[in-house]
Amino acid sequence: MSEGVDTVGMDTPPRLAVDRLLDDPETRIIVCCGAGGVGKTTTAAALGVRAAGRGRKAVVLTIDPARRLAQSMGIDSLDNTPRKVETVGAGDGELHAMMLDMKRTFDEIVEAHADGERAQAILANPFYQSLSAGFAGTQEYMAMEKLGQLRARDDWDLIIVDTPPSRSALDFLDAPKRLGSFLDGKFIRVLMAPAKVGGRAGMKFLNVGMSMMTGTLSKLMGASLLKDVQTFVAAMDTMFGGFRTRADATFRLLQAPGTAFLVVAAPEPDALREAAYFVERLAAERMPLAGLVLNRVHGSGADQLSAERALAAAENLEEGGIVDQESGKAGLRDSVAEPSEPAEPTETTRTANPPETGSPGTEGDTAVVDRITAGLLRLHAERMQVIAREQRTRDRFTSLHPEVAVAEVAALPGDVHDLAGLRAIGERLAAGVPAGA
Repeated sequence: MSEGVDTVGMDTPPRLAVDRLLDDPETRIIVCCGAGGVGKTTTAAALGVRAAGRGRKAVVLTIDPARRLAQSMGIDSLDNTPRKVETVGAGDGELHAMMLDMKRTFDEIVEAHADGERAQAILANPFYQSLSAGFAGTQEYMAMEKLGQLRARDDWDLIIVDTPPSRSALDFLDAPKRLGSFLDGKFIRVLMAPAKVGGRAGMKFLNVGMSMMTGTLSKLMGASLLKDVQTFVAAMDTMFGGFRTRADATFRLLQAPGTAFLVVAAPEPDALREAAYFVERLAAERMPLAGLVLNRVHGSGADQLSAERALAAAENLEEGGIVDQESGKAGLRDSVAEPSEPAEPTETTRTANPPETGSPGTEGDTAVVDRITAGLLRLHAERMQVIAREQRTRDRFTSLHPEVAVAEVAALPGDVHDLAGLRAIGERLAAGVPAGA
């Protein structure tokens, strides 16, 4: 954890040095993981833009179905092929971006590991089409496959992965095991048994048992679906071992020293509880954790003025306005009680003392200014209360995981929708602390 970390005081978590992490040539893969809706996609894209700007040849792989990444990079659309982002790199730096096409990636595996006739049979199989398009865990498994493919090509010296949005933590790591267990499971082995035994003698041997089993499965699944599954299993027989082998290889790649995991969260209790689970799970899997990116952190350029003092000042202004108004009325009554003969105005006095309607500095204008000032003070008090709440939430996390380096990213007033916005996020990531907002 020494790389990409700046050590600070005892009561403050170490600061995540993002630029040091990006500049390290040994860093070849950065995986951004976390709960949904905390800014993983934006973080991954901003890291890619900043890495390319500092001379790295980077590719960002997003599994998030949102289209904001393509739009922010000035690309019409992203697909399963890396596309170059123009005007990003400095010197030799380059940035490519792509969005995982789950079904197309599965098709590529079939085409690469089966002969032409068998590949066509698999691709046309209805059960395969359903499996490749929506089977639970297929998206995460294909993300692992695509990561392995990108790393094997060696066209980029940095791969940044935006993991799928999922409520279940680290499905990205779990899915390959689940899919492998399904492909290696008893159900699949039973369906493969007739083909593996082979020959008329083998079929006679299994005839009674298989008839009972297929009859039961036909009732449960339907005869047509059962036939599709059996055809799919027979065609995929030689490929099953390859799925598990490649998944294991990619899993080991994620555990290697050249990989860095960034847990992305927002300063909210639910998001940081999920982040704590990620940190603990990564440690259990011996995955190299670089640190925590805490997005959308609020700050203030006037944080020396506490919420309590701001509220007190607002109340004084509002109460003072009421007192001044009463005093003014009392003065008006005094002037009426003791009338004096008004002097005839001269031309000089008419010019020197024009009517005061709408002129600055009147009692009405002062009251308006006081109301606006009081409102601003109350808004500042609300902001300081938000900041205090976020700090308490962050402190609970850091007290549980004091070893985790943290980079805080200040909340922006709007959404990121272009390269300039991604560069701004990258600068805030590199700074590691929220700017005054």
